[in-house]
Amino acid sequence: MTTVRLPLFPLNSVLFPGLVLPLNVFEERYRAMMRELLKTPEDAPRRFAVVAIRDGHEVAPSAPGLPDPTSQPERGPAAGFGPDPAKAFHSVGCVADAATIRERPDGTFEVLATGTTRMRLLSVDASGPFLTAELQELPEEPGDEAGGLAEGVLRSFRQYQKRLAGARERSLSTGADLPDEPSVVSYLVAAAMMLDTPTRQRLLQAPDTASRLRDELKLLRAETAILRKLPSLPASELTRGPTSLN
Repeated sequence: MTTVRLPLFPLNSVLFPGLVLPLNVFEERYRAMMRELLKTPEDAPRRFAVVAIRDGHEVAPSAPGLPDPTSQPERGPAAGFGPDPAKAFHSVGCVADAATIRERPDGTFEVLATGTTRMRLLSVDASGPFLTAELQELPEEPGDEAGGLAEGVLRSFRQYQKRLAGARERSLSTGADLPDEPSVVSYLVAAAMMLDTPTRQRLLQAPDTASRLRDELKLLRAETAILRKLPSLPASELTRGPTSLN
């Protein structure tokens, strides 16, 4: 079993392969991570791992809180994640490649990264200035009938988009904008749908592309049926995803 050790960036969201991840990095533990990544030559990948948080907070408290207003805020690379950080994270995440890491005058960072490959979290090390993890890459298996399922998902996704945007508004994407490679379709749809984090996580860790597409087809049909019955939706708000604080 081949493993790799990378910096670990926990988030309250799921990153999929091929999707862009903008980050506003201001906490010291993540700033230290970016300073370390900047030591990597520009022509080499600046990789870190992103995992969704199961239990905890991506931003550690920065001031005394309740019920004890005099207590000191938790600090360190594992702040907010408990005594065993590995238990606070989902076990399947995504490797990210930072195309841009720009340090601002105040020491914070503006980062633009892209998800590349899925990985399984094996262990977490909190002994340094930021979390690192031992990871195992997860191959993307196509599964049975992935091509046909991708076509069905794209058809359903277009209907979902139209319902979400509203009958009188332009669809969010044209057919020419959408890919046809099954695994790419599966990740794009998983990222674009209005889903909670546990559902996105379930899609990320699907055993193969076909299984993910089957799950998405059921979700799309169910969500489209719900949207069909609603009188109106604030589509401009629903179709915008928030940027992570970190």
